[in-house]
Amino acid sequence: MIGSGIFLLPAALAPYGLLSFAGWILTAGGSIFLALVIARLSHRTSRSGGVYIYAQDAFGDLTGFMIAWGYWAAYWISIPAIAIAFVGYLGVFIPGLDDQPQHQAMYALALIWVLTFINMRSLKGAGYTQLLMTALKLIPLAIIIVLGATNGDGANLPETNPKDVSMLGGLATTALLTMWAFSGLEAGTVPAGDVDEPQKTIPKAILLGTLTVAFVYIASTYAVMRLVPAEVLVNSKSPFSDAAISLGQWGPHFIAAGALISTAGALNGVIFITGQMPMALAIDRMAPKVLATRNASNAPYISLILGSILGSLLLLMNYNKGLIGMFVFLAMMSTLAVLVPLLFSALADMRYSWKTSKPWIAIAMIAALYSVFAILGSGIEVIGWGLVLFAVGVPVYYWIRKTNLQAKTTDTL
Repeated sequence: MIGSGIFLLPAALAPYGLLSFAGWILTAGGSIFLALVIARLSHRTSRSGGVYIYAQDAFGDLTGFMIAWGYWAAYWISIPAIAIAFVGYLGVFIPGLDDQPQHQAMYALALIWVLTFINMRSLKGAGYTQLLMTALKLIPLAIIIVLGATNGDGANLPETNPKDVSMLGGLATTALLTMWAFSGLEAGTVPAGDVDEPQKTIPKAILLGTLTVAFVYIASTYAVMRLVPAEVLVNSKSPFSDAAISLGQWGPHFIAAGALISTAGALNGVIFITGQMPMALAIDRMAPKVLATRNASNAPYISLILGSILGSLLLLMNYNKGLIGMFVFLAMMSTLAVLVPLLFSALADMRYSWKTSKPWIAIAMIAALYSVFAILGSGIEVIGWGLVLFAVGVPVYYWIRKTNLQAKTTDTL
């Protein structure tokens, strides 16, 4: 979960001042309740698919497919968003890159396809890459947290509500923005069929990961706000690099290197999940069976290639909008598409717990309410595009269903 969001959010949250910490706390709490729900649901099955399987078991094939459709879209939409974040920090090391959109696109596409190739080699290779990148990117974050505690100045902290927005509206917006950073808390349940003892391993991994990320994100954001004056932070494109200026000339470059590792690691994980979801659907005959095809390394290579092609096309179609503008919009769209499956996971747990466990009903209800609140914080434009995204999935579902019925008829004959 510790990915590109942690290096970009302090600047995005700066206009909301100290109110943003209320958003962090709300999202951290909401994510923990969501993690509890996902962990409990993971006990019910060892099938690959995660939130798609939970929705299908509770509400039927159509709902399951729509959740999988949105969840899969969330991940391939985030592919170009994270690649763009990588290129933004790459500009620290390559003079003039910020003014060369064609070169930016080239570097972003190269990163996407190098990581796609790694994921095509094997699940184990992708996992080792993710573990290495996670370990390396925690080093600069720890430095900033310590630096904020020792060298930070409380006078740099922003006002409580500098934009003078309504408290409820500001809280909803910051809840959505911070949820981008927590996207991925459910990802550990998707490859359940490839994990040893998933009923024990997955719940522990999700809860520990969520608590760790909550601490790192809140502590590092607070450190950056203590190190960078509010009027500078609000316009910063690399807030963590700006926070490291007090370390000397090497500081910003060292932190930028950490950002590159972080974004590459996040993209590696996203590409992995983008390949797993269509494969799970195809195994359940809810997607073309070709998407379940694995190569000699046991990786769903066709699903991986499809997701990366869609992400690459989206990048090329929108690159003229600029790095920041495109990143913010795609991040919000991706977060919305993730929140809907999480909402239905909470509803599924409420349904299972209704007659058996009142405490779990309360936990699932809180998780559902948080999801709805954060979705509303995305605004009319993003919600509108989200409705279009999910609406497109309906005819696709019925086309696949019709194709499967025809195939069954042919087999019978």
